[in-house]
Amino acid sequence: MLDPILAHKRTEIERLDLAALKSMAADSPAPRDFLAALTPDPSPEPEVLAPGEGSADSPSPDGSFLAGRGGRGVRLIAELKRASPSRGLLAPHLDMLQLAQIYAANGAAALSVLTDEKYFLGSLATLRSLRRPAAPLPPLLRKDFILCPAQLYESRAAGADAILLIAAALPADAELADLHALALDLGLTPLVEIHTLDELERVLRLPALKLVGINNRDLKTFTVSLDTTVQLRPHLPRSGAPGIRVVSESGIFTAAQVALLAALGVDAILVGEALVTAPDIGAKVRELSGKEGTEGKRGIRKPAVPAVP
Repeated sequence: MLDPILAHKRTEIERLDLAALKSMAADSPAPRDFLAALTPDPSPEPEVLAPGEGSADSPSPDGSFLAGRGGRGVRLIAELKRASPSRGLLAPHLDMLQLAQIYAANGAAALSVLTDEKYFLGSLATLRSLRRPAAPLPPLLRKDFILCPAQLYESRAAGADAILLIAAALPADAELADLHALALDLGLTPLVEIHTLDELERVLRLPALKLVGINNRDLKTFTVSLDTTVQLRPHLPRSGAPGIRVVSESGIFTAAQVALLAALGVDAILVGEALVTAPDIGAKVRELSGKEGTEGKRGIRKPAVPAVP
């Protein structure tokens, strides 16, 4: 599935005007500190499970390894998502600004904005609009298939604070390293995504690596298992030294799963489908961000208004 997506993306980026995007990026506001938004509240350090200790898909029958953890040290990156290649239409009529405000009001630490149009019904216009509301929103991650420098300048010009770099989409080490370095030069936080141990070893060689995403979805088959994080997280350094933060992405639907990820030493989760398909979006945000039992500040029901860019 990844190959046709990348093939189409290459046709899109051929139309980008690098010089114009550089000029627009230079005139854009400075990106905000995306990494700081993922800094957990002070709390006791969770015990990090060793490889093989526990399974996200088959948790301990008595749940004892979850006791007292609650996932409250884990930050939520809430995704604005209308559709996906694997699941089809999820919530095509959601108002993206209203959804972003609901996410922010109920505890999301950052927002992930899908900008791929063909496969995810995303839009750069959405990203631009979220950077300009009257009430500032949490930092914004542009989630797309970044393959060339022009897309980084485009992201900066559109108001992104962070961008996604997918190791599987950038098989050449030099290409990945160059895009990572350029993102940092532009003030953008690169979230470098992996799915295998080989990819993990590749990204650990990147200078100034600060943020790694473990995608529980296999981008070739689109199958999902949280055991991907269970298996890979112990191979990454603990947060704080040398300072790499770890995000678990895809397949996260319950507080129990968040608690397991907290026990593994995950710093943040990226969730889309579970939120946009929930009957009460605000309540689901509070559940997965560890703020269940608190009252949302504003509209927590799924928006029922026409879609806007």
